[in-house]
Amino acid sequence: MSLSNVAPEFRLEPGLWWGVLYLASSAIPGVFMLYCFYLFEDEAAHPVGLIILLVLSLVVNQIGFQLPNVIAWFSLVAGEWMAGTIFRTLPDLSQLFFAALAVFWAVRGWREDLVESRRRLRSVVVTLQAFIIFVVLVMENYFLRDGQAQYALFRNIIQFAISFGSLGALLALLNFDYAKVEQVLNKVSATAVADGFPNDTLHSEVAMLNKVLKEDKVYREHGLTIAKLAQIMALPEYRLRALINKHLGYRNFNALLHEYRIEDACSMLSESNRKQLPILTIALSVGYQSITPFNNAFRQLKGITPTEYRKSANS
Repeated sequence: MSLSNVAPEFRLEPGLWWGVLYLASSAIPGVFMLYCFYLFEDEAAHPVGLIILLVLSLVVNQIGFQLPNVIAWFSLVAGEWMAGTIFRTLPDLSQLFFAALAVFWAVRGWREDLVESRRRLRSVVVTLQAFIIFVVLVMENYFLRDGQAQYALFRNIIQFAISFGSLGALLALLNFDYAKVEQVLNKVSATAVADGFPNDTLHSEVAMLNKVLKEDKVYREHGLTIAKLAQIMALPEYRLRALINKHLGYRNFNALLHEYRIEDACSMLSESNRKQLPILTIALSVGYQSITPFNNAFRQLKGITPTEYRKSANS
């Protein structure tokens, strides 16, 4: 691109396409953020506020890039500091914010994710790509302005980060695809046994899991994690993850907890002798630590509030 920190012999002059390329480049952190949201936030509502923020950020960024007369007019009206803040600083900060959200979503549900291939995608590819975005944004926006020669080292760091990051992402994706192929081969192979365990062991573990969930109601324990459940069942954590994901069909440990807890709560709400029992008490008794996550999970699974469910069940 025709930037001041690029040597003349390596500069490109895209002409009228420069605005489109600049818009696409500016949108990368926000699009990456939305990609992480839809990939990792299972059953979450659309992030309307973040989408609006992304659009506004791109609009302001494009105005600052393609309409210098607007910036000049705004500087006269509101002052140069305000114009610089709105048309330069805020778009940069919003991009950093989007990259931070992408890392946050990649890390937040890592422990509860039961899909092993997606866990690898969280821990390697997404975090690595977000790191690259951070490096490029920070270094280019705060260290490489005007192309000073003394910042050659930082430019080299950016190039090495992108190169090694892309190589790492490629290797991770190859490993990810290999795991998928291996799973398909195991399924179609007549002699293959799930995860290398005999069938009787597998059936025993599934029966044990059903017992601790349906009979012992271990999901009622406050703050239950996949690690604690694995300890209760005396199983390796990775083995329990595969068991819940492949044989119960859950992609996320929290989704399993919500379903069992909400079904338990529905049974209590349907009992006529518990009409006067506060909903908060029911929420606490099935494993929730406060009323808000209980209400959110109940509405998401049942489509109505606990109060509405109780009225319909006892009418």
